[in-house]
Amino acid sequence: MTHSFSRRIFGLGSFAGALTVALPAQAADDTAKAPSQDEKPTRRTICYIGGYTKHGPPGGNGEGISVFEMNQKTGVLTNLTTFTDIASPSYITLSPDRRFLYALSEINDFDTSHSGSVTAFLVDQATGGLKKLNTVASGGADPAHLSVHPSGRFVMVANYTGGTIGILHVLADGSLGRMTDLIHNSGPRMPDRAADNPPGNFAVSDHSSAHPHMIKTDPSGKFVLVMDAGLDRVYVWTINLETGKLSPAAVPFTTMTPGSAPRHYVFGSEGKKIYLLCEQDSKVVVADFDPQTGKISPQQTVSSVTAHFRGSTLAAGILLSPDERFLYVSNRLGDSLAVFQVSKDGSLTLVDEIWTHADYGRSLMFDPSGSYLYVANQRSDSITSFRVDKTTGKISFTWDFTPVGSPTCFEFMTIAADPTDVSPS
Repeated sequence: MTHSFSRRIFGLGSFAGALTVALPAQAADDTAKAPSQDEKPTRRTICYIGGYTKHGPPGGNGEGISVFEMNQKTGVLTNLTTFTDIASPSYITLSPDRRFLYALSEINDFDTSHSGSVTAFLVDQATGGLKKLNTVASGGADPAHLSVHPSGRFVMVANYTGGTIGILHVLADGSLGRMTDLIHNSGPRMPDRAADNPPGNFAVSDHSSAHPHMIKTDPSGKFVLVMDAGLDRVYVWTINLETGKLSPAAVPFTTMTPGSAPRHYVFGSEGKKIYLLCEQDSKVVVADFDPQTGKISPQQTVSSVTAHFRGSTLAAGILLSPDERFLYVSNRLGDSLAVFQVSKDGSLTLVDEIWTHADYGRSLMFDPSGSYLYVANQRSDSITSFRVDKTTGKISFTWDFTPVGSPTCFEFMTIAADPTDVSPS
């Protein structure tokens, strides 16, 4: 009997309402840089975690955006509160200045156009608490990703089921204004299964139509890149910072391996190297990126699972270490984390693979110091953490499990331990 695994997971959950989350002003010993035993903490580390709630097609056990404080010495996350007046915030992001947080709601019933939504929050710089500013339509059903332009002037959102990408104007107070552009991509029908699937992989990504899965700029902010998992393309646009309109780049898109389902990417800090993760065939494509034209030129393709792996797998998250010497990938279904060494020319060599100790790991993220790596495990309702050896890049499980309903994404920021000093970082 053949089994198919969808990229969307269904479950149970809860949903409640609130408008503002206020947090305690201090919590001892939790800072972005671990103090010595005698040293008074100067910074606190706040972690925001989003995920699936009961409301929305995916379904889940989450309650909203959970707010945690991290102990920098141990990596332990302590829950402070949860903002519950939001449905399925499956992706969240902070503004470049860390003053605002934006969260999508992966739903299809926000308005009569069957759209998802995006909510803006003001971040309390003394406590890390969230105050809701406003909520607007995302421009399509079931948004999967959003990001803020480096200028802070626009929020960009990818609507997975709707097949659209939308650009939202950010007002002076951080709230969301009008949609400045809305684009629906189209292309030929792609195969349901990748040509180079791992052996025994029955996981299927939907290739029936356009399914944009990520939207973000290159480091310069000149180009906007969109990973379309349905059309197996990486689109490249330029953005007009006065109007918020997108225009196709000189090479408007790069076609990936048929059926591969490009999902997420990460840039090197210089903006000349890009690492493209495809979920269906669990591959990382290393490519050169021309910062003048936006052209993508693939150079290397490596598997995110080891050669001995057999069975269903879907690659999920991709992350560069702060020093860019190592790259990390999470694999769902196989529940593994792959560690690659990055050579001087940007090519990758697999150096380790480790079990996530949980089920269906999606996003992964470092704490601000780069000492701990965290994984959001959607099906097992947990966050698992790993100590990072910054010399070898290898990670070791801390045996710490943080319970969170259907988690999918993170954001970290540090705030002053002294509430009179409100500078974020």
